[in-house]
Amino acid sequence: MVRRLNITIPEDVAKRLDNIRNKSKFISDAVREKLEKSEKEKLEKLLEEGYKAVKEEDKKINDEWEKITLERWK
Repeated sequence: MVRRLNITIPEDVAKRLDNIRNKSKFISDAVREKLEKSEKEKLEKLLEEGYKAVKEEDKKINDEWEKITLERWK
């Protein structure tokens, strides 16, 4: 499905598009790429926050297991 949009862009950008044959495809590809990049950055930020949130809990569990393991070696 295709939708027609009326948009305004700065004159310098419009001039740079003058030599592009299929402006619609070019602009669609550029917008799609920008959106995918933005979504990826959001996901990476969420993952980083998630890893940070469980970091301390994981460290505590690892410390407990290390103590138990060292006790058995004695």
